[in-house]
Amino acid sequence: MSEPASTIYTKTGDDGTTGRLFGGRVTKDDLLIEACGDVDETVAALGVARDALHDNPELSHLVLDLQRHLFVVAADLSANPHARHRLTQEVSLVVATMTDALERRIDRLTMEQALRPVFIVPGANRASAAMDLARTVARRAERHLIRARAAGHTVSPEVVAYLNRLSDLLYVLARRTAGTAEEPVSHL
Repeated sequence: MSEPASTIYTKTGDDGTTGRLFGGRVTKDDLLIEACGDVDETVAALGVARDALHDNPELSHLVLDLQRHLFVVAADLSANPHARHRLTQEVSLVVATMTDALERRIDRLTMEQALRPVFIVPGANRASAAMDLARTVARRAERHLIRARAAGHTVSPEVVAYLNRLSDLLYVLARRTAGTAEEPVSHL
C-alpha cells in the first residue's frame, strides 16, 4: 500500500508541544494555546449556529464572517512574539477597526430589536442555543487571555477587546435568532 499524497499528522506534537506562527514551539497546555483552543471551539460552535441559519442567508453570512475573523484572532495569538512585525492586518493581526465593526453591528441590531433587561435561559431554538454556546466559549477565551497576559505573555489589547465585543455581539445574535420563540428568564 502506498503512502497518501499528504497526511494530516506531522508527529511534531507528539512531545506535547505545538508550533507557533513564524517559528518556535510551546507546550500544548500553555495559556495562549488554551485561548487558541477556545477560539477554535468558538469557530466550531458558530458552525453549528450557521447550519441552523440555513434559511437566513444574511445572518448565516455574518456568522461565516465572524468565523473567518476568529482565524485572524488565532493567528494573532499563536504568533511568535519576536515576529509580530510580520503579521498582516485583518489576516493575522487583529486591529481596532475589526472591533469597531462589531460595535456598529451591535448598535444596529439593538436598535432594530431592544434587549430585555433580564438574564435569559438559553435554548429557545438550535440557532440561538449555538450562539449562546459560542458566546460562553468566547468569554472563556477572553479569561484565558487575561490570565496569559498576567503571566507575562504578549497579548494584544486589540485581541482582548475584539473577543469582549464578539461575545456581546453573540449575545445579541442569540436573541435575534430566537425570533418569536419564548425565551424563559432566569428567575420565576
